Amino acid sequence: MPLQRRLPKRGFTNIFKIVYQVVNINDLNTFAPHSVITRDMLHQAGKLRSLKKPVKILGGGELTFPLTVQADKFSEAARQKILAVGGTPEELSA
Repeated sequence: MPLQRRLPKRGFTNIFKIVYQVVNINDLNTFAPHSVITRDMLHQAGKLRSLKKPVKILGGGELTFPLTVQADKFSEAARQKILAVGGTPEELSA
């Protein structure tokens, strides 16, 4: 039996990987216009499971009114959609 077949194939787990909680733009339409959306507000609305993990806003769906969104990271599509309706994406630094 060759050595490469005898050794276990376990792969690799990156211990430094950052796992984001994702929220789509469409989920932000439930909030009031011109409000500031924080991580706590998203958690209270049931959009997030944990307050400990970082949040990333993705560009799925459409936003119909301006909002100020505070998150750890934004996709480029989400940033463009927020800016297109007159809102502001605020990236939080850790």
